[in-house]
Amino acid sequence: MNATETQTETQTQTPAPSVRESTLADEPHTSHTPHTPPVTRDFGFLPIPERLRYVEGKVFEFGLLMNIALGFMSTFTMANLSYCQPLLINLAETFGVSYSKVSQVPTLLQAGYAVGVVFISPVGDITRRRPLLLLLMAISTLLTIGLAITANFVAFEVLSFFVGMTSIITAMLQPLAADLAPPHRRARAISVIVSGLLLGVLISRVLAGVFGQLATWRATYYFAVGIQALAVLIAYFFIPDCPPSIRGQRLSYTRILWTMGKFAGTEPALIQACLVNFATSAMFTSFWVTLTFLLGGPLFNYSTLDIGLFGFVGMAGVLSAPLTGRFIDSFVPWYPTFISVLALGATYILQTAAEGLNIGAVVVIAFSLNLFRQMNQSALATTVLSIAPEARSRFNAVNVLSLFLGQVAGTAAGTSVYLQHGWRMTGVLALSFSVWQIIVLLARGPHCERYTWFGWQGGWQMRKTLDSSAEIPEKSGDLEKSSAVAANE
Repeated sequence: MNATETQTETQTQTPAPSVRESTLADEPHTSHTPHTPPVTRDFGFLPIPERLRYVEGKVFEFGLLMNIALGFMSTFTMANLSYCQPLLINLAETFGVSYSKVSQVPTLLQAGYAVGVVFISPVGDITRRRPLLLLLMAISTLLTIGLAITANFVAFEVLSFFVGMTSIITAMLQPLAADLAPPHRRARAISVIVSGLLLGVLISRVLAGVFGQLATWRATYYFAVGIQALAVLIAYFFIPDCPPSIRGQRLSYTRILWTMGKFAGTEPALIQACLVNFATSAMFTSFWVTLTFLLGGPLFNYSTLDIGLFGFVGMAGVLSAPLTGRFIDSFVPWYPTFISVLALGATYILQTAAEGLNIGAVVVIAFSLNLFRQMNQSALATTVLSIAPEARSRFNAVNVLSLFLGQVAGTAAGTSVYLQHGWRMTGVLALSFSVWQIIVLLARGPHCERYTWFGWQGGWQMRKTLDSSAEIPEKSGDLEKSSAVAANE
């Protein structure tokens, strides 16, 4: 792209103003955006509460209640992906299918989720997110009714795929929270949503285990319908009608997907975050999958319900989100990321040394993994969402996809290593991932400019300053380039 083309593109597209800005005059790049009347209805018929309507220059206050509401939505939409896991035997008996056949259900849920992340969540950059979120949550609720009542296994499989595809709310809430929260509170806002994601995975297994043993597997899905309906209601009263991230130019859907793919190969900070996230997700998933084998084996001989309740240990670590978020907000995100990687490595050293012989060590490991994984993921998300505000949905989609790929790799590798070599060697596998993360982080320091691939720039400063609390710094010559690339490429 030559200089003339870059200049033309920069003039024809205009990123949306941050909802935290007090007036349009504060943002020169939005000064020519024409005034448009506020949208008062979603879908043309559903009134938007007046306090949630967007008008030019309006500031949406991001308070505690809104953050809790977003965390609640994150928890009980992400839970959709894990309800089935403790219920696979019950499902096989009800539908009269083999264990190998019923094991396709969680695979279909994950596949649907991946499709939704790649093909739906990036649309948040070019459309109003409030109606999109409400629509996805409503569809997911209706599909879950089908899961609860169907008597046909093929229908259950098809519905599972589409439930996964519409359960991408967390992937869309993170960019929204980054837009709403002021820079000095961004990590705290994101950490609550990340903790909701992790909590959803854990609490869904506990609830499904309890319902499956004390009632019926269908009761689990009836509960899921009710809690999702409540989440839709909360979304209606709490999600503000923020404008699209990109305004002033209509980008096509294919262009959005194309630029997302370009970011995955041309943004050093995004690629670094994805490589670290992949390893963290693989380690975490490997632990929880093999933990089922360990606790249910001859050494401990725990029941399915006992194993499910073990998730409460992990929840204690996840619920530390406000503290870890405050910690991340105080530092350049690279440092909390590095600290969490070292802490995760120490946790896996304990796993390797204890060899699963002491339940106390297993409890400490489960708590520590959830605590430091939550810190790791929140710090990386803060980094990713600070690269280009006008492209946050696309950047986050790539980041979330790396987590999904890590889950797939961790499940396969962890199960294989455990079955062949035992619990200790799964710890060694995780340690190898930790070493990989350290290498990746040290290859690119905390203050590198946006398009620097390797090295250390800008010193070692750990604490955030006013200048470092917002976006990743760029060379002055890169400003026009990044604006054009992020919006349209």
